[in-house]
Amino acid sequence: MNMLVKWGGIAVLGLTVGCNGRSDHIGKAPSFTPPMDAPEVRAMVDPGLPAVVLDQRPVDAASLWSPSRASLLGDRRAVVRGDILTVVIEIDDSAEISNSSDRSRSGSENLSIPGLIGIPQRLDEALPEGATSNELVGLSSQSNSSGDGSVSRNEKLELRIAATVVDVLQNGVLSISGSQELRVNFELRELMVTGFVRPEDISRQNEITYDKIASARVSYGGRGQISDMQQPRIGQQVLDAVLPF
Repeated sequence: MNMLVKWGGIAVLGLTVGCNGRSDHIGKAPSFTPPMDAPEVRAMVDPGLPAVVLDQRPVDAASLWSPSRASLLGDRRAVVRGDILTVVIEIDDSAEISNSSDRSRSGSENLSIPGLIGIPQRLDEALPEGATSNELVGLSSQSNSSGDGSVSRNEKLELRIAATVVDVLQNGVLSISGSQELRVNFELRELMVTGFVRPEDISRQNEITYDKIASARVSYGGRGQISDMQQPRIGQQVLDAVLPF
């Protein structure tokens, strides 16, 4: 009875784990992530402490040279918490590595005592017919080893995503975070990017390329019925990790 309860608990646990990630889109399209739970919204709602303005001189609102961001020549790049900028992801990488090795070794050893104050002759008389002590020990060994390895990779990705400044560090570096979801039928494509950027690396078009983002984390994937079919079952993944053969 105890064994039956034990296996029943394991089965229920397996069903719970297996259905946890897929229960959202069984018989329907996957749900979007609530945007109000994103860190970008919190950064927009709570802009943080106001910046200290050192120059308090009055400026004519009609002047074209006004430093205000709303003026014609104002700098509209993202600089404070809650600002939005565009991240341009253009990855076109290729790598090819090929290695080969070949090793061979052989050895042979023979030991004989044809004359040792008559001991070999006496020994030969006691040995069976056909046996001799001319070569008491004979050893030989041979080993061969060869290996070939090659790696070929080609990646190309072109994406654009709007990210939000979620924090401004003490040294002025901006911490950004952005997410994007696109649902087509029963498949949801997700794009997420996080990292740290310098304000001076942001272009006049309020854009920054991914190669100028420190600690960049870019994720492009999805969830849905098609993605579920491409992944092995939870039980199979557990067995692959546990079984030694």
